[in-house]
Amino acid sequence: MWIYEKKLEFPIDIRKSDAKMAKVIIEQYGGGDGELGAALRYLSQKFAAVTPEAKATLNDIGTEELAHLEMIGTMVHQLTRGLSDKEIKEAGLDPYYVAHGLGVYPCAANGTPFTAAFIQSKGDPVTDLYENLAAEQKARSTYEYLLDMTDDPDVIKPLAFLREREIVHFQRFGEALDNTRDHLAANHYFFMPQDMCRGK
Repeated sequence: MWIYEKKLEFPIDIRKSDAKMAKVIIEQYGGGDGELGAALRYLSQKFAAVTPEAKATLNDIGTEELAHLEMIGTMVHQLTRGLSDKEIKEAGLDPYYVAHGLGVYPCAANGTPFTAAFIQSKGDPVTDLYENLAAEQKARSTYEYLLDMTDDPDVIKPLAFLREREIVHFQRFGEALDNTRDHLAANHYFFMPQDMCRGK
């Protein structure tokens, strides 16, 4: 059960349209390391979590990723608002435009549509949490690359906010991993340096 507060997690007011920026920011909407994939990954993995703390972390972060998806969608919408045919063509956004107009569609920057193949839910709580640590680092890197692509402060501010949230999520997943390892060790699971091996 969720309670939805009808406002963005971070305010977005992009005053200048920019087709080229919209074309790359869409990566975080429907790309392999984007917010939609993160939300679905964590909200699916929570069912295999073995501690209440890890379940809560997965649920909380998965829910926040939905808020980030809303932010990215808002950014794409504002960046494409009022674009001319010429601007769309010059930015190379015309294939997207022909398929989706200026609607927000879940795809990667290269045009690959979102697919559930982008996400992983292995059913092993340790494996899943390692997957999530890597996912948060990849998302952080993507936000840093996006920040390199713009000098518009209206775009920089929400991207910087999102980058910082990836760092916080990485830290929280690290805590969940420690908590999960402690729980499994207390219940006769043993850990080898490379991986987890189940003991008798």
